[in-house]
Amino acid sequence: MPELPEVETVRRGLAPVMEGARFEKVEARRGDLRWPLPKDFVARLEGQTVTGLGRRAKYILADLSSGEVLLMHLGMSGSFRVRMAGDEKTPGDFHHERSKLAAHDHIVFHMSSGGVATFNDPRRFGCMKLIPRARLDEEPLLRALGPEPLGNAFNAAILARACAGKKASLKAALSDQKIVAGLGNIYVCEALSRAHLSPRRKASTIAGRHGAPNERAEHLAQAIRDVLTDAIKAGGSSLRDHRQTDGELGYFQHSFRVYDREGAPCPTKGCKGRIRRIVQTGRSTFYCPLCQK
Repeated sequence: MPELPEVETVRRGLAPVMEGARFEKVEARRGDLRWPLPKDFVARLEGQTVTGLGRRAKYILADLSSGEVLLMHLGMSGSFRVRMAGDEKTPGDFHHERSKLAAHDHIVFHMSSGGVATFNDPRRFGCMKLIPRARLDEEPLLRALGPEPLGNAFNAAILARACAGKKASLKAALSDQKIVAGLGNIYVCEALSRAHLSPRRKASTIAGRHGAPNERAEHLAQAIRDVLTDAIKAGGSSLRDHRQTDGELGYFQHSFRVYDREGAPCPTKGCKGRIRRIVQTGRSTFYCPLCQK
């Protein structure tokens, strides 16, 4: 599933076509994705202008002139193709190229900018909802999410307080969207490697008495910010399905320290360890057992 950097890459690819533009025509070629589309989905979009295009965790949020917000989630296999002035591009893909079969083109947005954004989703785990802006904080998909790791509210103190007293591993805690929004398997592994913390370590050990952040929390919060920032600059990680909106594969995977590098030498200077793979909560974890403590 695309993680925060991949979703942000897609958002940036959609912005030139959608932001400030009006929905001139909307094609809903089926009535459902993961869930049924909202009632009167097409009628509520056509004629409305996208006043802003944002992101919350792994969700893309389009503010509409009607006062509603179009919430979009890529799911496991969803992607957008963007056509502008005869040039078609795909924001965000992954190793295995995303489907371009017309049978999987479920939603098509024809914008007043002259651009067309087509949502393609073979597995149909993606979703689209229309939510009143005034009630966005009450939306079940969003209300339990933790802080944005690249937002001003995220720091070592927030992270430590969320992990204080938790018996779960750091890997499990960081993968919990209630603790940090938008992080997934890849970037949790990479952040822990940068912070030199073991994924097996108890989450509670980054907090001192009364939940105060210790040095581990400081290093980890900074590592999370740094790895996400670097991945966004690189256009995301081209694993399985992710491709940028311009059709180019993201290349952050070439900068992975540990993810998917089982048996490779640890990249930490002076460390003689090799990357190990273990399974935690049903997902592969990659780390160096020597320098990640």
